[in-house]
Amino acid sequence: MMERLQKLLAQAGIASRRHAEEMISAGRVRVNGKVITELGAQADPDHDKILVDNQPINVETKAYYILNKPRGYISDRDDTAENKTALDLVPDGRRLFAAGRLDLMSEGMLLLTNDGELANRLTHPRYEHEKEYLALVFGSPDDKVIERLERGILYDGEWLRADSAARAGRSQPFGEAGRDETWLRIILHEGKKRQIRHMCAALGHPVKRLIRVRIGPLKLANLKVGEWRKLTREEVMQLKTGSGESGMRRVVSGAKNAKPRASNIKREIPKRKAGWAKPRKSSFKGKRNAPIKNHKSKIKNQKS
Repeated sequence: MMERLQKLLAQAGIASRRHAEEMISAGRVRVNGKVITELGAQADPDHDKILVDNQPINVETKAYYILNKPRGYISDRDDTAENKTALDLVPDGRRLFAAGRLDLMSEGMLLLTNDGELANRLTHPRYEHEKEYLALVFGSPDDKVIERLERGILYDGEWLRADSAARAGRSQPFGEAGRDETWLRIILHEGKKRQIRHMCAALGHPVKRLIRVRIGPLKLANLKVGEWRKLTREEVMQLKTGSGESGMRRVVSGAKNAKPRASNIKREIPKRKAGWAKPRKSSFKGKRNAPIKNHKSKIKNQKS
């Protein structure tokens, strides 16, 4: 993939981008034997030979994979953990990491890459890439539960909410819901740690299985558990630009169908009924200006 020369030099650890620009302007960089002095020049590290001061540079090319993560695998590499890591399922010698983790018992789409900029774009809430999940929960959530998932709940000091939630069909490609079980389809754009599990459990419907089936325009489709595939160049560009089907949530201020953020939801305050603020009439029918009797003196006279 074509990249700016100063970016490639920085990725290779030769110099910072600003220093790399100075090296290019000084004529110290060659591409396929030609001296490059233009700062906007690009090269493909997979096909072009790049020299700095007549020495070849080693640029780690970008890698992009989709993996159908099985249960029982952690998303990152942790030498202190006893569990297997999903990174070992993809035979690539480069330093890959997960762009948006799944917990140990969660399944489904895991995007593995060594592109830090793309990973930040996929995980930062500002870019609002959708993540779609199928959750098999215990019980039969009614309309009020679905509404609460979308409206949000307060959990451990944080407001957790889904962009959308709905009951899915009983039969899914991942299995059929058993007795007293329900498949839910939940979409988030900001995935906090164990968010769906916390929300469903708080509403009385603990999660039995949780499967991520989509990230932005990328779908898990027919990828079997433990299998992986490389992203196409078009898919990478869709992720970087936010284009493609359901690539990003389009939030338009003032849109009629836009749902308010949970933090902006107004709590309904009951209207006061007529007469609530009126003072009650006193039930004392005695004379207002009647003299107050001295009870203490009366008690003393009785004792004496």
